[in-house]
Amino acid sequence: MIVDKIALILAIVGGLNWGSIGIFGFDLVAFLFGGSGSVVSRVVYTLVGLAAVWCISLLFRDTVAGKQH
Repeated sequence: MIVDKIALILAIVGGLNWGSIGIFGFDLVAFLFGGSGSVVSRVVYTLVGLAAVWCISLLFRDTVAGKQH
């Protein structure tokens, strides 16, 4: 499902961003969008958070070879 892929991409972006904060002390989202308090950064952070919540549902889906039954 396309929503699953979008959610996974956003969750990966969030994970990579947190990794860069932890390892290098560098917040890429804040750097790209004008600081951690900017509206765009807050929207990105919110979308990443919502994507992570959506990805929780992936853990509980009963799938076989990519097909739900």
